[in-house]
Amino acid sequence: MASAAEQMAANMSWGAFGKATELRQRILFTLGLLIVYRLGTYIPVPGIDGGELRAFMEQASAGIGGILNMFTGGAISRMGIFALGIMPYISASIIIQLLASMWAPLEQLKKEGEQGRKKINQYTRYGTVALALFQSYGLAVSLESGGLAHDPGWFFRIACMITLVGGTMFLMWLGEQITQRGIGNGISLIIFVGIIAEVPAALAQFLASGRSGAISPAVIIAVIVIMMLTIGFVVFMERALRKIHIQYPRRQVGMKVYDGGSSHLPIKVNPAGVIPAIFASSLLLLPTTLATFSGNSTSPVMSTILAYFGPGQPLYLLFMVGMVVFFTYFYTHNVAFKVEDVADNLKNQNGFVPGIRPGKRTAEYLEYVVNRVLVLGASYLALVVLLPEIMRSQLAIPFYFGGTSVLIVVSVTMDTIQQVQSHLLAHQYEGLIEKSQLRGKKRKKGPSRR
Repeated sequence: MASAAEQMAANMSWGAFGKATELRQRILFTLGLLIVYRLGTYIPVPGIDGGELRAFMEQASAGIGGILNMFTGGAISRMGIFALGIMPYISASIIIQLLASMWAPLEQLKKEGEQGRKKINQYTRYGTVALALFQSYGLAVSLESGGLAHDPGWFFRIACMITLVGGTMFLMWLGEQITQRGIGNGISLIIFVGIIAEVPAALAQFLASGRSGAISPAVIIAVIVIMMLTIGFVVFMERALRKIHIQYPRRQVGMKVYDGGSSHLPIKVNPAGVIPAIFASSLLLLPTTLATFSGNSTSPVMSTILAYFGPGQPLYLLFMVGMVVFFTYFYTHNVAFKVEDVADNLKNQNGFVPGIRPGKRTAEYLEYVVNRVLVLGASYLALVVLLPEIMRSQLAIPFYFGGTSVLIVVSVTMDTIQQVQSHLLAHQYEGLIEKSQLRGKKRKKGPSRR
């Protein structure tokens, strides 16, 4: 039988959405800031030769240029002020989270509540600035080497670094504002909008290739069907759970004895989310980005890296799978689902797994279950990341279609819809409380008879 919350969620309609004024304001605020982000992708970095840049990106659109375009919302093809995107912040936050699970001082900060969280956020911002400075300097030097700068030199490098780092920090601020005053996770929505913004142009290019005869209609239909099946598969796997039964003993409060309740501990098949795919992609993109933008002056080392670790190459795919599996296990055990902490929390709440002793035995059992679940979760992530890469290289698709982008789009869409439903549900509860208070006031007509 459905619970009251489930029944209310099923009865949600456009009428209820129209009455939720706060939710409507949050959505409009979010849309406004996302429009600001899209406008910023069209503001160019000073000193860039636009004609040379367009010619270069047309040649690189199916390879590394397409990957960068997908994550920056087209800013890298126009060399806009948001060309670095939000990836430095994501990389810095992942690094800080991993350090906080392994380094004692940061681990202690996590236990200090709100003050510790603010301090960790501050360190994340410092890390973002450091990564953005490093990446912007490498990008400026690469632009000079590729002949894409009007006036190469230190003035161009400094101007490029200030512009790109400032753009990344502004995006980080936009994401925080969306999270606090809008709807959904701001950083995730910025990446989501950047990916979605490039989809219409990529599809138009793909269909135009089919119209010109470069790609057969059978390939076009196969790609569309595989994309739809991949999206459905991602939705199914992201909602899949392994439930562990939890039992609570009887307890006595005063003279009353309350029966012990039961619950379940949900373990997602993919507890790490899209983090392993994003981190693996960012590590693989760093050397190839610098090598691609360096043009004809590529060193022998960079040429070797491009030859063996370029997108679609066997070593690239093998390395991608290895890093996705490694980061899935590493991030889950150290950040997303720490079995020792979960076991301690259950013990403190007097909860236990039937047949398993609380404490160390429970932690060992949870680790056993999580490791078995992660075999499926890591395989699912690796398959979703690999399949589009193999399709793109084998079917000669003229645009970038990556599994990481599919994971991000589906996950962000599901999380945002869930938050919208939570706000609507809270609004309905508020309406019920107000009605109950009004009914209570109407009943108070006068003093009660004795």
